[in-house]
Amino acid sequence: MHETIEALHDPHTGSVSYLIAAGHAAQRECAVIDCWLGVDLASGRLDYTCVAHWKLRIEQLRLKLAWILETHVHADHLSGAFALRSMAGGQIGIGAGVLEVAARWQTTLPAPVETNVGASFDRLFADGDSVPLGTLSVGVLATPGHTPSCVTYLVADAAFVGDTLFMPYAGTARCDFPGGSARQLYRSIRRILAIPPSTRIFCGHDYGHVCGRPARWESTVAQQRRDNVQVHAGISEELFVALREQRDRGLTPPALLHPALQFNLRGGRFPPQGVVASQS
Repeated sequence: MHETIEALHDPHTGSVSYLIAAGHAAQRECAVIDCWLGVDLASGRLDYTCVAHWKLRIEQLRLKLAWILETHVHADHLSGAFALRSMAGGQIGIGAGVLEVAARWQTTLPAPVETNVGASFDRLFADGDSVPLGTLSVGVLATPGHTPSCVTYLVADAAFVGDTLFMPYAGTARCDFPGGSARQLYRSIRRILAIPPSTRIFCGHDYGHVCGRPARWESTVAQQRRDNVQVHAGISEELFVALREQRDRGLTPPALLHPALQFNLRGGRFPPQGVVASQS
């Protein structure tokens, strides 16, 4: 049986979460990638739509949740990883670069993270790692640049790239957070674009609804090579770095930057005092 891929888009943050199911009918396992939580900034109330959606789909499809995977430490929305694990089981995995992200933000966050950030996750992935998923395996490709923690997950003919690449008309992720690097991002994207051209690319965000068009999140390596407005084939590293850094200088911080980092560096848990401090 081939893999099943489903997506859930959050119109408020543009985030896209994915479910991947693989295996035989009686032994089907699944993974959820980038499960998000909604949040009302005025009240602080959390919205568990994504968590509830995947829990229901896992039950409907009679799946076993094996992995809850994060493509990176998100700075613009809260992670639903811990909430989903509490409801449906599974292990939480993220790139080992999460340790560098925590170290860089340790003295900046209003509520600093614990020293042992790795304890918040069941698995820290290194480049080249793989884990079983039913009859398939999930490969890990380190793709830092947006953040040091960024990884791309490879499953059969699909690549889940998080924020590293957007749809071709939208370009790439920003690189102005601590530990970000436009030069590193260019080299990471070149690794992604070196995989077979028919590979499907699944992005972690799309903001089409803001621009008055339907949100989209699936392309191919071939389409990205040909059409990506910032990093298509033929764009040199020096030109990309110059254009990316120029654009980043005009961007504002995400509204949830500090709360999201405090929450997400703990795998989707509140800080010890139970309150996520604001950026103000």
